[in-house]
Amino acid sequence: MRFLPVVNALGVIVFLFGLSMLAPVGVSWYFDDGAQAAYDEALLLTLFVGALLWVVTRRRRVELRVRDGFLLVALTWGLLPVFGAVPLFTQIEGLSFTDAYFEATSGLTATGSTVLSGLDNLPISINFWRTFLHWLGGMGVIVLAVAVLPLLGIGGRQLFKAETPGPMKEASLTPRVAETAKGLWLVYVLLTSACAIAFTLAGMDGWDAVMHAFSVMGLGGFSTKDASLGHFNSVPIELVAMTFALLSGINYATHFLAMHGKTLKPYLRDAEIPFYLGVLATSIIGLTIYLVSFDIYDGPLTAVRYVAFHCISLATSLGFATTDYGLWPMFGQLWILFLGSFLACSGSTGGGIKMMRAIILYRQVYREVLRAMHPRAIHPVRLGGAVVPDTVLHAVLAFSFIYMVIVVMLTLVMVASGLELVTAFSAIVATLNNTGPGLGVVGPASNFSPLNDFQTWVCAAAMILGRLELFTVLVVLTPAFWRK
Repeated sequence: MRFLPVVNALGVIVFLFGLSMLAPVGVSWYFDDGAQAAYDEALLLTLFVGALLWVVTRRRRVELRVRDGFLLVALTWGLLPVFGAVPLFTQIEGLSFTDAYFEATSGLTATGSTVLSGLDNLPISINFWRTFLHWLGGMGVIVLAVAVLPLLGIGGRQLFKAETPGPMKEASLTPRVAETAKGLWLVYVLLTSACAIAFTLAGMDGWDAVMHAFSVMGLGGFSTKDASLGHFNSVPIELVAMTFALLSGINYATHFLAMHGKTLKPYLRDAEIPFYLGVLATSIIGLTIYLVSFDIYDGPLTAVRYVAFHCISLATSLGFATTDYGLWPMFGQLWILFLGSFLACSGSTGGGIKMMRAIILYRQVYREVLRAMHPRAIHPVRLGGAVVPDTVLHAVLAFSFIYMVIVVMLTLVMVASGLELVTAFSAIVATLNNTGPGLGVVGPASNFSPLNDFQTWVCAAAMILGRLELFTVLVVLTPAFWRK
């Protein structure tokens, strides 16, 4: 009974998610692509379930507690892909529910791993729905709901803290959390619109531009083409994708403050950005020299074109590809996969452990080295000129430990299920970091369809774990959570 307020809030979120299906319904109706019946069923089912959950628990609407926020977020990200999968399962012949759930989860978590082929021939509304899921999940369905739930008498601060990525979640951009969510979404919408316009000017047709803008700003990676962005073979299109992927990999709070104050100073004060751009630039230069030495491409200009695109795409967790980087030497493949583990900034739509945590870990290690030489010296860890509290240091260390444990454990599970090591490891790293393509069987020239049902469910679980940054899900799984 004590979790009925969570069920009530969940009903609101499911109902709102059902309303979002009106967008692909309109696209299907406009193009008459033959998929409207699939959306009709999904729309009615989602609205019915959401309304039912809300009606039967409407008398239990109260302010959500801390544990309520964690449970609601975990339930939402586990349940919404069920409804998101219905149009795919209904419309795409031969698609199992397991694969449909995987695809919808990949969409909502902005991962971009796919089990589908023949994307060029799918109804346009199906591709629209896939990329629209990226856009919704990129900023977070929960953050959108936070802007609405207070109007229904349901507080959203605990929800926002459970959903927002990054180790330091106490600061708000505005006094009211709903206003914060609205401000972030406004920035998100403006950047998405600018990205779609830029793609159009670069040579895409209007609808492709919109759908790829959804993917880029959500840092997802679903495309309308089997060859991903390589289908267009266009340097201007690649430049647009790289530019907006870089922007989306930066903390959206920084974008909000810059737009609100009409100044670039927030970018100069953001402690993550120098590391973010510095690691990327170093990687691009180093990998270009490395590949040129192997004569992989016909010259340094071609090499830098493909290296720059894939470093940015994989590092920010966008996941688009323009060539089969699986043909690179293994070091190059592993390096860009490794970048996706930490490069995106906290508060961005990217995945991985986030640059802020990486900086804190680096400075903590450096402090321990200094302590070994000067045991009595005081060496506080600083970030952006401020001392990082011990509570944050401990949280980052715990997160990093459990992150490594989960990567190892899930990789062993995948190997035990019959996958070879490179494919198993890269599939887990790619899904846990919400990057998209992996290596080997799940590399950029293939997809995740060769995995069996068990392996597919493991990867779907990894996507949710990664999107919610591990602890949100792990807290719910602990026995202490369920004690009174």
